[in-house]
Amino acid sequence: MSTTADRFSSLLHLVRLHFGVGAVVLIEPDGPLACDGIDQQKATRALVSGTPQLVGRCPIADGGELLLFDDQPREVNPVALAEFANLASELLTRHREVSDMSECLRVLKENEQRLALAVAGSGTGIWDRDVVNGRIHYSPGWKSMLGYAVGEISDRIEDSYGRIHPDDLDYVRRTMLDHFEQRTPDYQVEHRLQRKDGSYIWVSSRGKVVERDEQGRALRMIGTTTDITEMKRMARRLEQNIELLTDLTNEIPGMVFQYLRHPDGSGEYRYVSAGSLDIYGLSPEQVKVGRERILALIHPDDLPGYLNALETSAMALTPWHREYRVCLASGEVGWRLGNAHPKRLGDGSVLWHGFITDISEQKRIEAELQALAITDFLTQLPNRRHFMTRLEEQLARLQRPGNSGAALLMFDLDHFKGINDRWGHSAGDEALRHFAALLSEQMRRVDFAGRMGGEEFAVVLNDADHRSAMVFAQRLQQRLEDVPLLYQGERIPLTVSIGITTLGTDDITAAGALSRSDMALYRAKAEGRNRIEVH
Repeated sequence: MSTTADRFSSLLHLVRLHFGVGAVVLIEPDGPLACDGIDQQKATRALVSGTPQLVGRCPIADGGELLLFDDQPREVNPVALAEFANLASELLTRHREVSDMSECLRVLKENEQRLALAVAGSGTGIWDRDVVNGRIHYSPGWKSMLGYAVGEISDRIEDSYGRIHPDDLDYVRRTMLDHFEQRTPDYQVEHRLQRKDGSYIWVSSRGKVVERDEQGRALRMIGTTTDITEMKRMARRLEQNIELLTDLTNEIPGMVFQYLRHPDGSGEYRYVSAGSLDIYGLSPEQVKVGRERILALIHPDDLPGYLNALETSAMALTPWHREYRVCLASGEVGWRLGNAHPKRLGDGSVLWHGFITDISEQKRIEAELQALAITDFLTQLPNRRHFMTRLEEQLARLQRPGNSGAALLMFDLDHFKGINDRWGHSAGDEALRHFAALLSEQMRRVDFAGRMGGEEFAVVLNDADHRSAMVFAQRLQQRLEDVPLLYQGERIPLTVSIGITTLGTDDITAAGALSRSDMALYRAKAEGRNRIEVH
């Protein structure tokens, strides 16, 4: 079979590239004649519609068939397939009629020309590159795709590189070189090409070296170029409708899937992309076994909402959109975003087409931004706005029966301006950080503090009265004395004035409570600083 297969390899490889399938097989009634994209040993076995799956077939001369296989279902243009089958039939017929190699080569050349005509109207062009001499031949359809007449494009390979978008050129050259040096089985790229009028179109170029010298150097390469501009436009429109999709990528990240829910409520994944490994840590085959594998990974707190959203989508035929957490086998807990659009089938089933992306990084950033919005950057304590919000919440809790009182303390570092004037603002910043750290050390988990601005701080002590608040204040002053601030080898003395007030059911607003502690603080400053006063 190998000698005959070699004579048909170029044709079958172009068929495979054109349809984008995994394998193409040419068979006669007594067995396979030639194949491309499939192991020769496997090609001698019985052909079934399993894995790989049969996605297209067309008869050829004398009872033979042209068969297309792939690892997933796909639609194949029957007209184009028939054209390729006709070419295969003619090549097979002429092969049997001729007896010398020169005639076989002539027939192959004729069929290559006819192949160019067959695909010219489908937005696809054929190219044939002479690697050694730096020349490339384009089919009329290829030239027409870029708006050129037959004689308007040179065959110099360097001229062809000039039509590639500058941002894509390095990528195209690297991919081509990888294939020349046999690091890749074939050449496949998507890039932009400039038309005669100066505009750019997106194309998918696929090819393969079909002739090498004894040292393995590439001599000849053939391939196809397909206009995919409209497909790119459609993909872009889809991206704009998808929340949280980043502009940093040209393709949808995550797991693409097709999920079918039967009328009895059972369901199955009809298609799952390889991205399931990134999303769930499961292979597509593991996901297809049953949705229970996925449901077991969803965070228990998020599972009811996940299922309810899916039920609502099925009943109302509205898009399914859900953020949820997954607990992976590695122990990692990650965030996922699911989007899918349903449609009802004739038997009452609901079919979703959708995708799931990993939004863990975005959630992390959102959490950091949330923290930045409520945190004082210098001291890492809550800022004034957040402290006041928590104080309002504390006052609301005190209005409920059974809640004991609390104490509000205001702090002001003494002689802070003098620190800035003598040692500089960097020393002042260190003083604020030093005090904030000592303050945090003295607090319980139920207490909370905040930087109110400048050198002023505040603390709310839960379940506290005047006496316990006074003990806290004295302990903090003593701690400030025991742990001095050392700045550039020099000790900077720090003291603090403190104002205390208690909080109770009579307190309605945070501003009112803060005003009382502020008045106590003012008295402490007025009485000589490094004092504690109670209002």
